[in-house]
Amino acid sequence: RKALNHELSKLFNEMWDVDVNRLMPGKDYTIDLQGKAGAAQQGDSAVQDSAPRHLFHNVNEERLKSIKTFATFISLLDNYEASTGVAEVVTPEEIVENNCFLDAILATEVMKLAHEYLLKKNLAKPNLADFKHQLYDIWFQLYARKEGDRPDSCGFEHVFVGETRRGKQIIGLHNWVQFYLQEKHNQIDYKGYVARKNKTRPDKDDQVLSIQFSWKGSVKPIGSNFIGVSPEFEFALYTIIFLLAEERVTRERVKIEEYELQIVVYRHGHHIGTAYPVLLSTTSE
Repeated sequence: RKALNHELSKLFNEMWDVDVNRLMPGKDYTIDLQGKAGAAQQGDSAVQDSAPRHLFHNVNEERLKSIKTFATFISLLDNYEASTGVAEVVTPEEIVENNCFLDAILATEVMKLAHEYLLKKNLAKPNLADFKHQLYDIWFQLYARKEGDRPDSCGFEHVFVGETRRGKQIIGLHNWVQFYLQEKHNQIDYKGYVARKNKTRPDKDDQVLSIQFSWKGSVKPIGSNFIGVSPEFEFALYTIIFLLAEERVTRERVKIEEYELQIVVYRHGHHIGTAYPVLLSTTSE
């Protein structure tokens, strides 16, 4: 088991502390954990449902829409074709939306910390316009995810929006805002939480959760998500690990707040393939 990365833990905690846009559990949103999810395999069409109600009991949407990084982020969620193998078409409006989102997050303290750190490591350009270009390429540049040459995917779509493979498998979809909005439109069915070995059940104020859900007719047996955090926080976290690493799959063990996590980042050439947190434990146990 990989040792804790103290340098990144320190940086990510600083970012967590300056993440003023993060929503607070119990105040800006409430989750309803319900039952523990049953066993499931990737691609199952029917599994036991231990959660008759939504995971998100309520979210203060006024607050979400009043925060520029969330508002610009939400506008990107409907820009993608979920099915892999279907070429993505990027319209001029969507390019504008991508740029608006990057401009919004680059103005935050979280991204400033990320940029400073990457500059120290010679992994980013000092000029903000160049850094933005670099982020655009990592996250929004289209590529072909599987066989074939149709540019059907990009890092942003995979991580934040979610995709389906051959209509049988859910891949990606690691973002709580997308989860909440899909749930609100009855597209996602939350099946229950996935407990970790040494903890009986998560708390309703946990800001990292392992959950099981179905979406577009398939089940995701286990998916881990940050809950309540700002899009810039996740964006910064994954970008840093992506740029620090050379190998195809990187797993960094970090401690953020009381959460011990493994941040997993896959690369697809010069772009992000996928990225997500895996909950190892919380120290409050």
